Amino acid sequence: MYVGRFAPSPTGPLHAGSLVAALASWLDARTHGGRWLVRIEDTDTPRCLPGAAELILGQLAACGLQPDEPPVFQSTRGTLYQQALDQLSARHLAYPCTCSRREIEQVQAARGVVRTRGSELPYPGTCRPPLHHAEVPRGRTTKAWRLHSGLASYALEEDHVVRWHDRRLGDLQQNVEAAVGDFILQRADGLWAYQLAVVVDDADQNITHVVRGEDLTDNTPRQILLQQALALKTPSYLHTPLVVASDGEKLSKQNGAQALDLRDPLHALLKAAEHLALNPPSSKANLTDALSQWVREWARKYP
Repeated sequence: MYVGRFAPSPTGPLHAGSLVAALASWLDARTHGGRWLVRIEDTDTPRCLPGAAELILGQLAACGLQPDEPPVFQSTRGTLYQQALDQLSARHLAYPCTCSRREIEQVQAARGVVRTRGSELPYPGTCRPPLHHAEVPRGRTTKAWRLHSGLASYALEEDHVVRWHDRRLGDLQQNVEAAVGDFILQRADGLWAYQLAVVVDDADQNITHVVRGEDLTDNTPRQILLQQALALKTPSYLHTPLVVASDGEKLSKQNGAQALDLRDPLHALLKAAEHLALNPPSSKANLTDALSQWVREWARKYP
């Protein structure tokens, strides 16, 4: 059975870009006769704002996007994430890292590797242990736990490349070890990294289809690698076109995206639907009529 989800972070209210992702994921679930869930991704507690989760749920309800189950909060699920990390560690697929961000930058700078705008430096493997050995060096403090992407990729095809099909973007691939390196599973402050939390939650909630913004496409190979390392099923993926600000950058809370004006929810949804290349309903259509029309259109675009 189809199970989809929308997973906002409660760092502020929904904006135009997040409504596009919410509408697309809701339409995909309704098109396939499935369930649509909302998961509040609040693991990064320092960035979460009091009352933001309730505000987001209210915004979704105003737009007629009601989840089929009560929302799940990641901040209550630490035990599941610890179990997954323990499982990876027991199989030598995760190890403690003592490197600071500055140390990583210095090592890569010495190699001539410079971080480009909007990207992250591949981890140079400084703390990567020999096979079947994962101890913190004396005098050093664990700052994070990382996935050993080299060992994890051995289960892939001969070239260790993650390959997947995106329902909108087509066939994609990435060598995670070369492009990203050993990525973080648990941060130095003890907070759980997005990659591990989302993989564990998608599996625990039986998510079969992930529909989200195109800015998260690059996360997909890391998540597939984790899914395989944890013997979990890989969902189907569809990444929607980004909403960009006037300067061409992704519209986000970090660059000052304005909260949705929901005095007229249908007007806000019309803009989101237009971005998804869906046709406007008749001038006499109400919210329910519009959503019903877009479900039919979505079924033709993404059967």
